[in-house]
Amino acid sequence: MNRSELVAALSERAEVSRKDADAVLAALAEVAGEVVAKGDEKITVPGFLTIERTARAARTARNPQTGEPIDIPAGFSVKVSAGSKLKEAAKGK
Repeated sequence: MNRSELVAALSERAEVSRKDADAVLAALAEVAGEVVAKGDEKITVPGFLTIERTARAARTARNPQTGEPIDIPAGFSVKVSAGSKLKEAAKGK
């Protein structure tokens, strides 16, 4: 499902215009980006998903072509965890 299909489905289910559904989806993406950028809290939609920023430690890797070691600095990543209702849906129930 791409963005336009998601907007169409949301507008139909919520009985709002596509423009309003698209605005809500854009606002959700913006808020999620701000929360992840701050890194001091997480977004939780009970039963659906949790989004949070996690820290990655510095590590050494190897260049696959030359075999030389490469130092990868510490950084951040995003962790998305499925909630219970989403996990049940994935099982086909």
